[in-house]
Amino acid sequence: MLCSFHSPLRLHPLKTHKTLTIICSSQPKPPPPPKKRAAADGRRPSPRFGKKHGASRRSVLKKTFKQEQVSFTTPISDDPIVGIIGGGMAGLACALFLEKRGVRSTVFDTGIHGLGGRLGTRVVDPQPLIFDHAAQFFTASDPQFVGLVQGWLEQGLVREWQGTIGELEVGGSFAQLPSSSPRYIGANGMRPVADSLLSQARMINVERPCWISKLEPFNGMWHLSENGKPHGKFDAIVIAHNGKCANRLLASSGLPLVYGQMKRLELSSIWALLAAFEDPLQIPFEGAFVKGVDSVSWMANNTTKLQGSQSKGPHCWTFLSTAAYGKRNKVPQENIPTATAEKVKAGMLSGVEDALGLPKGSLQSPFYTRIQLWGAALPTNTPGVPCIFDPLGRAGICGDWLLGSNVESAALSGIALANHIADYFQSSGDRPEEFAVGLRNEFQNLKGHDIGQFPGMEFETQMATEQAYELTT
Repeated sequence: MLCSFHSPLRLHPLKTHKTLTIICSSQPKPPPPPKKRAAADGRRPSPRFGKKHGASRRSVLKKTFKQEQVSFTTPISDDPIVGIIGGGMAGLACALFLEKRGVRSTVFDTGIHGLGGRLGTRVVDPQPLIFDHAAQFFTASDPQFVGLVQGWLEQGLVREWQGTIGELEVGGSFAQLPSSSPRYIGANGMRPVADSLLSQARMINVERPCWISKLEPFNGMWHLSENGKPHGKFDAIVIAHNGKCANRLLASSGLPLVYGQMKRLELSSIWALLAAFEDPLQIPFEGAFVKGVDSVSWMANNTTKLQGSQSKGPHCWTFLSTAAYGKRNKVPQENIPTATAEKVKAGMLSGVEDALGLPKGSLQSPFYTRIQLWGAALPTNTPGVPCIFDPLGRAGICGDWLLGSNVESAALSGIALANHIADYFQSSGDRPEEFAVGLRNEFQNLKGHDIGQFPGMEFETQMATEQAYELTT
C-alpha cells in the first residue's frame, strides 16, 4: 500500500494577473452594453476583426501574441473530475493523491506500450532483450517520497540496486561511487513500476494511446478532444507533460500565464543507444557516469542490473549521449533519417571504446542495436516551485522540472498539485486569489548530470588508489 501524506511543501499564493478575462459560466448573464460583442454560453468571443476578413482566432493570436484569460465562475460540482494530460510519474502521482482526497480523474497518455513517460523499458522478443532506455535508476531523499518508495518495495515493484556504479574517465579509469544513499530500480524494469501504480485505483480512468490536441472551456468545464474526437469534460485540468506538444496545446487555451511559464522551460536532447552483445564485455561495473567523452555520458548493463551477475544469455547495454551531442545531432524524433541513426550509432560506439580505453574497432560488435532520440529529455532550468496552478482557469502543471530533474521531483510535484487542487475544490473556488501558485516565478539554471539529478549521491569522489580500476589492457 502507498503511504498517504500531505505534502510538506508549502505553496505560497500569488496575486493573479489582471488581464482581459472571458467568463465561463452556466449562469445567465445580463445583456451587454450596446455595440459590444458578448461571450455566448461560456465560449470565448470571436475576434473583433470580424468574419468578413476571414481571420481565424488562431491567426489573430499569432499576430498579437496574447491570449484572453479564461475565468470560470460556475460553482464546482459536488463530484468534480480532473483531466490529467500525461501519464508519467508526475501525472500518475497526481491521480493517485487526488483519489486519496476523494477526487476522480482521467489520465490521458500517448504511450503505445504502457504508461510511465521517462520510466521507459523496451522488451525485444523472442529472447527477450530488456533495456531501461530512459530513467536508469533513482534515489529518495524527501521523507514523503521515501514513504512512497517503501510501499513500492513492499509490493515488489522496486528494489535496491546493489551493483557497482561509478565514474568512468576517458581512457578506462573507473572510480566507484560511495553508496551513501540507496539506489532504486524497477524489479522488472522501470516501465512496469509505472504500469502497476494504478492497479489498485478505483477512481482513476486511463485512456491510451491518446493525444489530446485541444482544450476548450465551455459552460464552466474544460472539454478535451483528440483531432475533433471528444474525450470528456472536466472541472479542472492538469498538464503533466512538456515540450513542443504541451506548448502547442496551451498556445490557444485561454491560459496565458500557464502557457507563459511552460514556454520558458528549456529541455535537453539525449540519444539512447540500445545494444545487445553475445558475450559479456568484461567490465567490472554495472553502471558508469562517463567523463571526457563527447558522445557518451552514461552506460549500464541492463542484464546484470535486472537479472544478476550470474545471468546467462545476451548482455543488454544502454548507452546515453551527452546533452551537447544530442543537441548537435538533433532531428525530428518521430522520423529519424537512416543516415543520422547510423552516424549517431557509430559515434556512440566509438565513444564507448574511448571511455573504456579500447583500441578503435576492438569493441565486440553488438548483434542488436536500436537508436532512440529523447528530443525533450530533461529540464535545464526550473522555477523552483512544487507546482503551478491558475485558479481562474482551473488548470495546473506538474512535472519534475518544477523542482529538479529526477523521479523524486516528478512524484513530489504531482502530489503537491493533487493536494492543492483538492484544497481548491474544498474552498468551492470562492477565493481564487489564494490559490494562484507559480504563475510568475523566475527560472534558474538546473545543475546535475546529463542524465538527471540523484539526490543523496556523492559525485565528488576522492577514491583511494585501491578503489580505482584501470580498464585498459
